[in-house]
Amino acid sequence: MLMPTRLPAPILIVKFENKDCQEGTMQLREGTSVFTWDDKDVGHIARVVMNPVSKEVTHVVIRQGFLFTEDKVLPIDYIATASEDRVVLRQDVRDLENLPHFEETHYVPAYRGDDTYPEYGPESAEPVMWYPPVGMAPYHTAGFYGAPAVAHWPYETDDAYTERKEQNIPDDTVAIKDGADVISSDGKHVGDVERVLVDTSSDYASHIVISQGLFFKERKLVPTLWLSTIMDDEVHLSVDSDYIDKLPAYEDEPARG
Repeated sequence: MLMPTRLPAPILIVKFENKDCQEGTMQLREGTSVFTWDDKDVGHIARVVMNPVSKEVTHVVIRQGFLFTEDKVLPIDYIATASEDRVVLRQDVRDLENLPHFEETHYVPAYRGDDTYPEYGPESAEPVMWYPPVGMAPYHTAGFYGAPAVAHWPYETDDAYTERKEQNIPDDTVAIKDGADVISSDGKHVGDVERVLVDTSSDYASHIVISQGLFFKERKLVPTLWLSTIMDDEVHLSVDSDYIDKLPAYEDEPARG
């Protein structure tokens, strides 16, 4: 009787050259300055917006200003080139002032568990009151039948409203923070997200670069195929920490003159 052959345990073989990761690749790294085609400073990258299933990168979040900052959402196809230290937009990109804010704050009626408003009984009519997003000035309209004009601005909002933040990115995407924790399948923290490498021909992320260590950082290049769960502040891998430990150190290709 023939005995079944036992297959050997899988062996991890990793081989890459830096030039393969540079050519045809955009590097999206938090803090990298963003410029228009004629060298005007737009801001710097704050986050990378990615579909956690397909790994398609759809937008980047640009932070503008220093003391009073605002984050704007920039479509990925606005970018012409992106290296480790510089992102340049396409020449035909215009009207950057009208880019949507990354997060907007709205104030909505605060419901109780029994679907009633605070300080209103179940039989009371719902209060009709407009509350604009932060930064929007109130406007005035004439009252009915000659009544004096009034501002559409709430006069009593102590307990009747709650703050809600909404992100202006596609519903099926996640805005990954720089420094997001990378967790292996065996539950170990194996590094932090430092940058995302994007294939310029498809806008799909091919790898993430993770950094390990506090002062003397070692970088590893992790394929996005190994990413099982992506959240804004945490990325989970489908491989264990031994796989990550066996990866060779990733070093940037020296800049070409």
